[in-house]
Amino acid sequence: KAEMEKLLSPPLIEATVLDVMDNNRVLVRSSSGPNLLVNISNNIKTADIKPGMSVALNQRGSTIIELLKQRDDPYVKSMEIIDRPNITYAEIGGLEEQIRELREVVELPLKKPELFREIGIEPPKGVLLFGPPGTGKTMLAKAVANESNATFIHVVASEFAQKFVGEGARIVKEVFEMAKKKAPSIVFIDEIDAIGAKRIELGTSGEREIQRTLMQLLSEIDGFKALDNVKIIAATNRIDILDPALLRPGRFDRLVEVPLPNTEGRKEIFRIYTQKMKIEENINNEILANMTEGFSGADIKNSCVEAGYIAIRNDRNVVTMNDMLEAIDKIQKKKSINKGIERKEKFI
Repeated sequence: KAEMEKLLSPPLIEATVLDVMDNNRVLVRSSSGPNLLVNISNNIKTADIKPGMSVALNQRGSTIIELLKQRDDPYVKSMEIIDRPNITYAEIGGLEEQIRELREVVELPLKKPELFREIGIEPPKGVLLFGPPGTGKTMLAKAVANESNATFIHVVASEFAQKFVGEGARIVKEVFEMAKKKAPSIVFIDEIDAIGAKRIELGTSGEREIQRTLMQLLSEIDGFKALDNVKIIAATNRIDILDPALLRPGRFDRLVEVPLPNTEGRKEIFRIYTQKMKIEENINNEILANMTEGFSGADIKNSCVEAGYIAIRNDRNVVTMNDMLEAIDKIQKKKSINKGIERKEKFI
């Protein structure tokens, strides 16, 4: 009978405490909508109730009968990377200078904060990686996630763009609150141009909501509350459209360009990818690097994969130099077609 009564009892309503009033009454915002002025159950001390806390109300009398534990939003909690990527700095070719800057700005202040205190300088809060698509910006962030002992939170900026008013700003706030709780931590915002574009005077309600989200992000990065051991990495292909407020010192202090690799960089990338493949000894990475002017790291990886497919089509388990040359030729033709389409779109 007791079990049946438990099963049939009405569910409790979650609410957030806004203010503690006189006469043992509390002002709360109910999850079902309105603000309510409610009483407190006898088994709860008024001194234990603080603004911002989550509490449980019974449905009949709307009385606080339980204090709930603080919890992270499940949507925000899912952004934390639990299983680290298996990419290391050694697997990134041609970006030695960029790796050095990342380690100085992100890893060093988290691992050795006493160095900066001794010298008397404040380390940069964030670093912005910019450059053409496929040059290794996200790979750099994955390597940082793997190499550092910090909590790594990965956000695609479009996840901040929500359909309800104020929801995007709330998610930004909760992401940074979680980062502070789990410090030392790194927040990686990919494709930041999705919310960080230059603000305009007039626009649709959707654009105004994006601007509110951007303002919350600016406030979190450089507001009154210190970020402490939280570092921010952002990545974009379109630095030209970013709002100047994002790029000023105090927010993204370091702008690190990740350009298309030069000949030495391409040679190093070919070496990294081909050492994992079963290849003939006569494959010359220097020749391949000279033939791939204008290729990004992603294009080079694609060439190696395509060469593997050519070997499989010819019933071989070893990749030859001719396979690599044929694959490069195929990728170059594909890039030429894409460039032709882009020129046509610009003309239209």
